[in-house]
Amino acid sequence: MGHNPQSAAVFFAIGSIFAWGASDFVGGYATRRANAFLYTAVTHLCGMVSMVLIAALTRAEFPTTPQVWWSLLAGATGGVSLALFYKALSSGNMGLIAPVSAVLGAGIPTLFSITTEGFPGYGHVFGFLLAGAGVWLISRSEDGVSRPQGLGLAVLAGIGFASFYICIRQAGDGAAVWTATISRAASLFITSAIVLALGYFRNPLDRRSIGLAFCSGFLDVTGTAVFIRASQAGRLDEAVVVSSLYPAVTVLLARLILREHFTRWKLIGMLAALAAVPIIAG
Repeated sequence: MGHNPQSAAVFFAIGSIFAWGASDFVGGYATRRANAFLYTAVTHLCGMVSMVLIAALTRAEFPTTPQVWWSLLAGATGGVSLALFYKALSSGNMGLIAPVSAVLGAGIPTLFSITTEGFPGYGHVFGFLLAGAGVWLISRSEDGVSRPQGLGLAVLAGIGFASFYICIRQAGDGAAVWTATISRAASLFITSAIVLALGYFRNPLDRRSIGLAFCSGFLDVTGTAVFIRASQAGRLDEAVVVSSLYPAVTVLLARLILREHFTRWKLIGMLAALAAVPIIAG
């Protein structure tokens, strides 16, 4: 049986869905009592250390100089975007912020991929649109808030997330563990600078929060490494769109573990996301 690169890319992207979704659930739960920026800095540190150990144990080949620079740029844009995203969320308009950032983060790399790699076919485009609708429905809040506060930051965050995906693609076919390590080092530098500049270090994390940070940091960087493999195995648009469905896992875990309310629209969004995956892989 011949190897299908599309299926391989989608397979790896599904792995990133579970890793990123679980990481966001753990992080969201932990930051109810801990400073989000300080917590994020610790997760980046834990993730970077985890990938360094894995790279050393597997004796992965260190990337070339251009790959290192693209990985650093990916991590820097990702770190800044995360800071902007948290700031946008602090406006209290999560129902607008989360889906705008998510759809832009997936849509821009998809257009970039279509421009550089060619038209993927009408079936795949339908799958992309279905997945985008699913991401929007899963991510949106249902609190009735419609004020546009934070919209500009949400747009910038979405553009930054898109830049992360594109830079990771430009990093080429180097070892995924090293690419993830280097990008995480840049993200650590950015978030640490924010923590120091704003004085968040004055309220250190407790032991429980540090333990959760280790967990979410490992999950997050694992999701990044698996996404890198997805982008290397197939088209960027496939990897990005499928990976962007990770909020479904976060929402599902919140429902199962925390007994959070599961709305009809979120269920429809998850069904749309599930239907989109085989269409994109086909």
